[in-house]
Amino acid sequence: MTALVAGRTRRLASLAEALLTPHGMDRYLELVNPMLVRREIRGVVTGVRHQTADTVTLTLRPSRAWRGFTAGQYVRVSVDINGVRRTRCYSPSCSQHTRDGRLELTVKADPQGLVSRYLHENAEPGMVLGLSQPDGGFTMPDDRAERTLLISGGSGITPVLSMLRTLADEGHRGEIVFLHYANTADDVLYREEMAQLSAQHPNVRVVLAYTLAKKGADLHGFFSAKHLKSAAPAYRDAQTYLCGPKPLMDSVREVLGAEGLSAQLHTEEFTPPALRFNAEDAKGQIRFAHSGKEFANSGKPLLEQAEDAGLSPEHGCRMGICFSCTKVKTSGCVRNAKSGELSDDENVEIQLCISVPVGDVEIAG
Repeated sequence: MTALVAGRTRRLASLAEALLTPHGMDRYLELVNPMLVRREIRGVVTGVRHQTADTVTLTLRPSRAWRGFTAGQYVRVSVDINGVRRTRCYSPSCSQHTRDGRLELTVKADPQGLVSRYLHENAEPGMVLGLSQPDGGFTMPDDRAERTLLISGGSGITPVLSMLRTLADEGHRGEIVFLHYANTADDVLYREEMAQLSAQHPNVRVVLAYTLAKKGADLHGFFSAKHLKSAAPAYRDAQTYLCGPKPLMDSVREVLGAEGLSAQLHTEEFTPPALRFNAEDAKGQIRFAHSGKEFANSGKPLLEQAEDAGLSPEHGCRMGICFSCTKVKTSGCVRNAKSGELSDDENVEIQLCISVPVGDVEIAG
């Protein structure tokens, strides 16, 4: 009987979806309650805390379309700001085995970051954010390593902390060393949580390195071979997972590479897309309305052209992944340099780093 009722319910939902075309049922459901949508994913904020002066930690309850994530992955988070939907990527910091299905995200407010500043200043319980299914290959294999070394810096702690919490929830007994870099003790995210995990699990060792202060630090200064040997003497036998600012990432790669251990180092690697250019597209004028800057189209992606003209748009990966450089195109046509697809719609969001103007283009920002 239950299966019969479920089948009828699905058929009725499909019928309703068809009758509500072209907008679909979700467009009407979200007018009643955004969390009722069936196909898209939403997350309602249930908790907000500020661990440091420039970060905000959000706890979210995802809608029923959410399928969970694997530690180390990221999700695209969308928020409407002044009537425009903005999207950025953040890595969950919670265990992938959370019992209540809640999601935890920590966002560092970039002084130039539109979305991060907005969330830092305005997030509150009840706020509803858009979510994507998780993405990214920065994950641990199902066959857990006997020795694991986690290295992070600043807000890069989130994906590797998720790995640590996941291993702890699984009762993993292999050796785990967590080496984290911050400027001072006041800048350390999740300090109490890491100390608690270390106290509860004899196989977990947390090492804190402060770059600007010595007080309370296990190590002082920037990453080096000496730091590595002090924090994790058995590092040669460990699988290493790394996330943090570029100088830290470069230093770790150099030290491990010098010892022939590059194959044991795992990072969130983004491969630049094979950009598609067409010399015939390099015509017309480009205008950034907010600044009033106008210049001849050189045929480069809009982000590069804006920078060549002296502008400094917000950006991140420069590869069409992080969505930090999204702007509203008010008019004109652009070519997606990754897919070759053309977009000539007005008042739509585009990513400056992978959008090549075709003729005259105006950007609202």
